[in-house]
Amino acid sequence: MKRNLWSRFRRFLPLPATLLLAGCHMALLDPAGPIGAAERSVLFTATGLMLLVVVPVIVLAIVIPWRYRASNTKAEYQPEWSHSNKIEAVMWSIPIAIVTVLAVICWRTSHELDPFRPIPSTHKPVRIEAVAMDWKWLFIYPGHNVATVNEIALPVGVPVVFHITSATVMNSFFIPRLGSQIYAMANMQTADNLVASVPGTYRGISANFSGGGFSGMTFKVKAMSESDYQQWLARVGSSTRTLDAKEYLALDRPSSNVPVSYYGHVNPDLFGQILMGKLAAGRADVLAATTVTSGAKTGALRRD
Repeated sequence: MKRNLWSRFRRFLPLPATLLLAGCHMALLDPAGPIGAAERSVLFTATGLMLLVVVPVIVLAIVIPWRYRASNTKAEYQPEWSHSNKIEAVMWSIPIAIVTVLAVICWRTSHELDPFRPIPSTHKPVRIEAVAMDWKWLFIYPGHNVATVNEIALPVGVPVVFHITSATVMNSFFIPRLGSQIYAMANMQTADNLVASVPGTYRGISANFSGGGFSGMTFKVKAMSESDYQQWLARVGSSTRTLDAKEYLALDRPSSNVPVSYYGHVNPDLFGQILMGKLAAGRADVLAATTVTSGAKTGALRRD
């Protein structure tokens, strides 16, 4: 008998080891800013409240069959029993109380953590204009007239206001350790207010599938001191590349796993032109010209 129990137990021994195979960094549970920390607190609170129901149900699902098994002659047999006011009171009052508390928490935090709500600070917020592209991110710093691809820098402790749009299909702007996932849509502008309280390099992603190069649509977020931030801006500004309409249309062509690049000068109204769709026609012309050129080359090869 003992041998049979041991053989059954050994079958389940590999299951805990599978947890070691995950190897993922739980960014949502390791926030680097007050918004992410507040969202983690809401997650923990909601999970704890739901466990008040889940844990007793799991325990009772084990205890009741064991207690009232056929071999247990000590269990009281009541074939006519069908109702209990005490059980009804518990079964209704606890879920009502939990749902009420969750409703209050959701109502309060949905206003307190509204992505459009400015973060109180004595520092002037940094404005960054984010454009989702196929399959990369363009970031424009209008206050410094520079731009980057797949990299941004933030001064620690200073609020950052992201103005977000898409030059293509719908995407989702998300820095897990800072919080607030926001959708990016063409010809529409959304906003996200964030602040980093811990220096470091974080990972930004698109959390909405957008095609073949989606897996490589990531960007670096560098949270640094004010002096390091100013040096980073100077390094970006020293680039000789200019992001004008022509350069933007070249950048707008679908490409994946794009390396970080800097632009030392940006057309002042470039974000507005992208937002209003004024460069979309130019993109179509470029794609049409590329298609015609490719077709001409193919035809020439066939004639030869």
